[in-house]
Amino acid sequence: MAASINQNFLQSIVKLFGYYKSLGDKTFDQLTNEELQWRPNDASNSIALIVHHLSGNMLSRWTDFLTSDGEKPWRDREAEFEVGYNDKQSMIDAWNKGWSCLLATLEGLKEEDLEKIIYIRNEGQTVVEAIHRQLAHYASHVGQVMFIGKQIKGDDWKSLSISKGGTKEFNADKFRKPQERKHFTEGLK
Repeated sequence: MAASINQNFLQSIVKLFGYYKSLGDKTFDQLTNEELQWRPNDASNSIALIVHHLSGNMLSRWTDFLTSDGEKPWRDREAEFEVGYNDKQSMIDAWNKGWSCLLATLEGLKEEDLEKIIYIRNEGQTVVEAIHRQLAHYASHVGQVMFIGKQIKGDDWKSLSISKGGTKEFNADKFRKPQERKHFTEGLK
């Protein structure tokens, strides 16, 4: 029996958020503690500050997701851009804590939850709208993390997608296989 659109959405969104988490993980693997603190200028954030912001946002938005406003009174958003982490492991622990909260919440949602109204800063939106809002927000920050990582590593950067010059070979491999229904994240390294 085929999954309903809502079931498919819930399964797909968990995989998509997991994909963006993995891009961050693979970036962190390539960087030292000092590199995670690097900022190109005073107006920019380091990867550690971006992670602090993401973790704070995730914990605020996804804790009691269906029952309380997504901007929790205990969150200190301003500090997320001022105070980083003393070491790489502390940063990764905070990163994982935020993602665990998000993914556990998503995995606990039911189809009937998708049309419910939740609030972020007193602004109502459906659960689907809130999920899309957060996906776009997190993807933009993970993109920043990857860009900073690539700036730092230069020629030593290990590509997280199709390597430059590798499109023809990548596509040839894909088209050698039979057509099948699957999520694009399945089978990624």
